[in-house]
Amino acid sequence: MTRFSDLVSYFRELAAKHKSILHSDMEKHFFRFEINEVLGGLNRSDVNYPMLILEGYNFDYTDNKSDNLLKNRHGAFILLEHISDPSDYEAIHQKWDALEQIGDDILNKIKSDKSNPLTPVVRSFDFRNVEANLIMNEVGSTVGIRYTFVLTGSVGTDIIESRWLQ
Repeated sequence: MTRFSDLVSYFRELAAKHKSILHSDMEKHFFRFEINEVLGGLNRSDVNYPMLILEGYNFDYTDNKSDNLLKNRHGAFILLEHISDPSDYEAIHQKWDALEQIGDDILNKIKSDKSNPLTPVVRSFDFRNVEANLIMNEVGSTVGIRYTFVLTGSVGTDIIESRWLQ
């Protein structure tokens, strides 16, 4: 089963390899924030735009009255860009268009990586559940697109005796 740290590493790698983002240790374009931090305005000096932000996920379980237990991880990522004038809607629309193209690129890369044995972290990525919403934050002078997704994977049902006191 994939761990959250694997998902963080995967999205950091996406941010490093996409030519419009180019995250690096020297020029940070990838972050781990929650949506409330983004909408509250990012008060950091080390951010560069455009940026890819991975949110934490929540999860639930489904068993459908069978022996197969499924874990449904609900997560999100945000593509965010700086705007200099929150009243310049033409510029905002251009930023959204550019971010949407980057988002399409990321989703296409995830789709390609689903079948790659070296990237098991996205094997259970379900495109039927992807939704995207345009966001705008006048306080932080940013616009973006927030993509929500679900990763569904089976959970082993065997009892691992070494994890229990006898």
